[in-house]
Amino acid sequence: MFLSRLLEPVKSAAQEAGAELWQLYQSGNFQQQQKADLSPVTSADIAANHIIINRLSELTPNIPIISEESYLVPLAQRQDWPRYWLIDPMDGTQEFVARSGDFAVSIALVERGWPALGVIYWPKENVMYYACRGNGAFKQQRNLINRIRVNEYQVGDTLKIAISRRQPLQPIINLLQNNNQVEYIALGSCSLKSCLIAEGKADCYLRLGPTGEWDTGAVHVIVEEAGGKILDSEFNALSYNQRDTLGNPDFMVMGQASIPWQQLIKSRPTQRNLKT
Repeated sequence: MFLSRLLEPVKSAAQEAGAELWQLYQSGNFQQQQKADLSPVTSADIAANHIIINRLSELTPNIPIISEESYLVPLAQRQDWPRYWLIDPMDGTQEFVARSGDFAVSIALVERGWPALGVIYWPKENVMYYACRGNGAFKQQRNLINRIRVNEYQVGDTLKIAISRRQPLQPIINLLQNNNQVEYIALGSCSLKSCLIAEGKADCYLRLGPTGEWDTGAVHVIVEEAGGKILDSEFNALSYNQRDTLGNPDFMVMGQASIPWQQLIKSRPTQRNLKT
């Protein structure tokens, strides 16, 4: 009941932040800087961050917030939090700057170390993906709401893999056990590619390189409620709020959990990045 009461206000916060991003995107009236890890950040990220933090603070003043664009609380202070908000005010800043439109707002609620509520809003398409633990995953486009499920992939079918518009393809090819029957679907934003898996338009997404826990928090519950899973490169579960850094290891978003994915994708030593 607690989660369901939060869902609509969180969706509204995501939509409000997304509207601000879209206005700045269309006007071109934003500034770009570079973070210490050389990734881009814009004044649009900061504006969306401000909106979301204000709305969540009004909604649940006693629940702390972790955001990509805010100061990271030391682990000693946050490791015993029973729940917290985990947000990425704009997932896909590179796509925002490159003018592809493939960027999204990501808001998750993490309870007892695991994502329990997730909302992803894609301003360009006015599409919302969302899920609460135990209640299924949904896609809302304007006033049409549909429950979503991963694709019923069968071994031997063409494997549809979501890939980045910006990263080289060969490292992904190298991870496949067999690339004879593979189709690649290019899209920006980590969360949007993960949502492709949740709605059955692709079968897996292999993420190499730096990401943060805010990149997977919301989509984790959406993908799981749609019948899929997200694992690290050794097929182990991800973790949340257990380390000094909030950097993720390389990870895989996979549809239909019953498939023997290790026959399709090579396991490899986990490379945990240092993104904070």
